[in-house]
Amino acid sequence: MSWTKIAAAGAAALGAVAAHDLTQRKHAILRNFPVVGHLRFTLEKFGPELRQYIVTSNDEERPFSRDQRRWVYASSKGENTYFGFGTDNDVERSIGYPVIKHRTFAGPGAATAPHAEEAVRLPMGKVLGGPRGRAKAFRPGSIVNISGMSFGSLSGNAIEALNRGAELADCLQNTGEGGLSPYHRNGGELVFQIGTAYFGCRDAEGRFDLGRLKELVASAPVRALEIKLSQGAKPGLGGMLPGAKVTPEIAEIRGIPVGQDCASPSRHTAFSDTDSMLDFVELLAAETGLPVGIKSAVGDLAFWDELVAQMSTRERGVDFVNIDGGEGGTGAAPLVFSDSVAYPFRIAFSQVYQRFARAGLQDSVAFLGGGKLGLTENAVVALALGLDGIHVGREAMLAVGCIQAQKCHADTCPTGVATQDRRLERGLDPALKSVRAATYIRSLRRDLQKVAEAVGVVHPALIGPDDVDLLDGTRTATSLRETYGYEPGWGLPGPVLAGTVEDLMLGRIPDDPHPAHA
Repeated sequence: MSWTKIAAAGAAALGAVAAHDLTQRKHAILRNFPVVGHLRFTLEKFGPELRQYIVTSNDEERPFSRDQRRWVYASSKGENTYFGFGTDNDVERSIGYPVIKHRTFAGPGAATAPHAEEAVRLPMGKVLGGPRGRAKAFRPGSIVNISGMSFGSLSGNAIEALNRGAELADCLQNTGEGGLSPYHRNGGELVFQIGTAYFGCRDAEGRFDLGRLKELVASAPVRALEIKLSQGAKPGLGGMLPGAKVTPEIAEIRGIPVGQDCASPSRHTAFSDTDSMLDFVELLAAETGLPVGIKSAVGDLAFWDELVAQMSTRERGVDFVNIDGGEGGTGAAPLVFSDSVAYPFRIAFSQVYQRFARAGLQDSVAFLGGGKLGLTENAVVALALGLDGIHVGREAMLAVGCIQAQKCHADTCPTGVATQDRRLERGLDPALKSVRAATYIRSLRRDLQKVAEAVGVVHPALIGPDDVDLLDGTRTATSLRETYGYEPGWGLPGPVLAGTVEDLMLGRIPDDPHPAHA
């Protein structure tokens, strides 16, 4: 075909587009600016991807800045994670910027080597289910674990990569509320999440079925049960899996119709108040022997007052509390829920922790949490406030290939992480990405131990609220203790537990992540 014919065909095509644009009534921009008006829609469609590489500065973009994403990517690949020429953060004008106060001299037993080993073991200090004598109580082998992300929200390849990575890193993977899929059965140990729709443990009418739960946990390496009350991305709303993601495979696992939107109820039907919830917790623990906890975003604090009051009798209680900050967001949600419903992590957790501490229960419950805690400085602040275990969600997604395209709700994730489109999913290699997930988790543990070493303690759980200040630009610095109203001793393990943590790190007691007798 000659160039003249090609040019004529191109002109004819443009003329047809222009004619269509001038006569259609749906888009004013196209009626007023035929042909070129399409550029606006193209830029809108690919805006997030373009901005993160071209427009924004290294520390500007949200939810994760370019520097933060670059650190996760480099960590997952085992590359150099050092940054040169000083911080990009606007320390001079920032409010709430955390500063960790290193010590000149190390405390008893603290490491003095130049750097923590890459594969440092960093077990959780507390034994899940130990204080309440659960038959299958255990100490998690990792202070960092993978947060609840369902098969359905994430692709099968992504779930498989995370599960294999959990095995390699010797950490736990939370199933999310979407049930226990074949992709969760690749070696990694699990926390099975029981959501409001009871996927994986429901009867034909969608009600909780204890028999099915017992069969399920007996068939897989489930180490604990987590009752999801709400989550940071959409607290009080319930889950929504768009019909485009409800494949025959997902429908079979969840027990729902193919191709239809799957809306989880906003609240549970197996219990209706704090009292009946604790009965439910004790039933699950008695029937399975597993530690049982709750996951929740934080809004109305009256629930936590009532929970602590009822647990103060020590007759019934949860084994762990997993606080999800309102800034969390592995699940797609309406904008108002993402932006304005539930407290962000630091306020949420500190309010909950204080209630348990006033009742003297802080060493009897393991505190877990998520909400951008897969970044070392955020994790250190959380640990200093009294957290025992870090849950990583979006950071784990970044480790297995997510580029923050923000297409999680549209089934068009370009990297195959948050989609059920087989064409897109095939780009994610579980074997390769599992190594990256594990390497990221090991890197985060290593950096947490490096910070503990700088503070002069043997384990990051021994970093307390006096070891971190929050800045108001270059004017004032206020400790976490003062900022959040902590009393002396809060945020740190009690003497007995602190001694156990030191013994673990110094090899005085076996570092066994699976002590059924612990």
